[in-house]
Amino acid sequence: MNNINQILDYMNELFVNPACELNYNTDYELLIAVVLSAQATDKKVNKTTAVLFNKYRSIKDLSESNILDLNEILKPLGMYNKKAIYIKQIAIKLHDEYKDIVPNDREALEALNGVGRKTTNVVMGILFNEPCIAVDTHVMRVSKRLGLVKNTANVLTIEKKLTNIINKDLLVRSHYQFVLFGRYYCKAIKPECSTCKLKDICIYEKKHL
Repeated sequence: MNNINQILDYMNELFVNPACELNYNTDYELLIAVVLSAQATDKKVNKTTAVLFNKYRSIKDLSESNILDLNEILKPLGMYNKKAIYIKQIAIKLHDEYKDIVPNDREALEALNGVGRKTTNVVMGILFNEPCIAVDTHVMRVSKRLGLVKNTANVLTIEKKLTNIINKDLLVRSHYQFVLFGRYYCKAIKPECSTCKLKDICIYEKKHL
């Protein structure tokens, strides 16, 4: 996978200071925002969490929230009924078991309702700078189009491959860059192939010439 250096060099050129585009002020706000981002854009999530966190100012407040009120706030997002249940249950557990602190522990995070491996990787990487990469739809699409993994690769296979070929000190940064590249350049529909400096190694570009 010699192409990884070329890819990362271009990512560095495009995204000098890559960062998470979800808005948050506290650790638990990030955790909840990531949970809410499933099948929803960051832009929609940010609008929704602005209302949510303005009404519920603490984990305790959120743990005592009315589920119908949460449903109403989360309506702009997909699967809002499930997400309302998830974030209330997360708030209850953080408040009752972790003294309002997001645990720096993979097993503890994945034990929370609505929190899977991808969400855990995002949280561990951002909050605790743990060397991990979260594979969302953008990371998956970019990895496959650039030939880093086979087109049949699943999420876990992609995560393992990227973890093996990217320096661990760069994993968190690379996660941001892959997400942003997929979101703004290597889009699912009408990707910016004509101006992309990686089109010589891009499988998608070769198929669509």
